[in-house]
Amino acid sequence: MASFPADRGREQPESLEFVDRAEDLVLYGDVGRGKTHLAIAIGMLACQRMIPVRFLAASSLVMRLRKAKDDNRSDAELKSIGRAGPVIIDEPGHLPIDIDGARLLFQAGADSYETRSVTSASNLESGR
Repeated sequence: MASFPADRGREQPESLEFVDRAEDLVLYGDVGRGKTHLAIAIGMLACQRMIPVRFLAASSLVMRLRKAKDDNRSDAELKSIGRAGPVIIDEPGHLPIDIDGARLLFQAGADSYETRSVTSASNLESGR
């Protein structure tokens, strides 16, 4: 089961204050512990509060960005993703991504930096 650090309770993600402050949220833990479920619940809470959300598997996001790059419309695709309040990326690092895909994913993250909240759910340690 997913749990929160001792200094943070479940009220903090439920309040969605981190979304208003354009802060990021990383859900990390072992397989089958509820990270994706929690990310979806956060997205649904945002929708209930009329906040537009994007939920994307990391591999799908890379494919979208790669196709947009090939079609010479990267800026338009990033803008489309950016119309959401929070962006939720599920399983970054779950499938291998080549260097070009990693650059595209980094660009999407950099584009969101300090402008919108990004939530990611992964079972991989940071730095892997």
